[in-house]
Amino acid sequence: MKPADKKRVLREMLFARRFEERCYEAYVERKIGGFLHLYPGQEACAQGVMEAARPGHDYVITGYRDHIHAIKCGADPKAVMAELYGKETGSSKGRGGSMHIFDVAHHMMGGYALVGGPFPLAAGIAKGLKMKGSDAISICFLGDAANNQGTFHETMNMAKLWNLPVLFVCENNLYGIGTRIDRSTAVIEQYKRVSGYGIPATQVDGQDVEIVYDAAKIAVDHVRSGKGPYFLELMTYRYRGHSMSDSNAYRAKDEERMWSKRDPIIILRDRLIEAGILSLEVYKSMDTEILDQIENQIIKFAEESPEPVVTELEKYVLAENDPYVRADMTPNLNRGAR
Repeated sequence: MKPADKKRVLREMLFARRFEERCYEAYVERKIGGFLHLYPGQEACAQGVMEAARPGHDYVITGYRDHIHAIKCGADPKAVMAELYGKETGSSKGRGGSMHIFDVAHHMMGGYALVGGPFPLAAGIAKGLKMKGSDAISICFLGDAANNQGTFHETMNMAKLWNLPVLFVCENNLYGIGTRIDRSTAVIEQYKRVSGYGIPATQVDGQDVEIVYDAAKIAVDHVRSGKGPYFLELMTYRYRGHSMSDSNAYRAKDEERMWSKRDPIIILRDRLIEAGILSLEVYKSMDTEILDQIENQIIKFAEESPEPVVTELEKYVLAENDPYVRADMTPNLNRGAR
């Protein structure tokens, strides 16, 4: 990455951190309801991979820790926050919430609550892209615990069999909710698990965005060139519990302190300062500007946005509830009634 790109990526990671921290506060204030899974500590993963890809052109699908992936794809942060607030101006008009951020215009194909669910969907997207002759690729982000689902193995098999343009990104934060990976998984190094399917794979430090970018560039180029699927494992760590209902009491304090010293934002910040690309004063000013943007633009927008109207409760649930779709479907429904 060029110096200017590194500064931009640092700002984006810092924005992601402050955005998620403000989500935490809004949840405590009961402005956000339902489930909430936050991303602090893992910022280099989404940023590094998508920096190597083509956001808005390539298709992205992920699990329920999805806010930052959507924003990096190009989704409006105001619409994402409004969705968390359950407002009509949200990215899914308040119907999806935290775990289901969706933005078809920017090819963010959703966060999904079913663990392992996105694997076959990512392959299906890739199959469609290949059939259309598109140079776009499918990118599937998922945590390490999802790899124990049957969908993982079924999808790896078909992705390789059909030589699909799909990149699987494992954000390995060492825990599946409150269970450490060595208590649930026989093969701890996740990238080795796809060797039986002949899929090239690698494992890198997920806390260093430049290392992630370099590895992702190789992976993305491989997939986009028509060589088939690739599996990238990023070793990372979440700084908060699995969700807002998680007390985080199961992790050793020494482990948490060790990973806190490898904060992806601080790693890049200090590297840029040492290289003379950035000063600490500029960084602090950047942080202040971001906090102001989140509070006075994003939060303000979400809080002032209207609630969904009760009369449209059933809208978007079934296709026949849409008057335009219903008009097209009526003849078919009548023909089928005997």
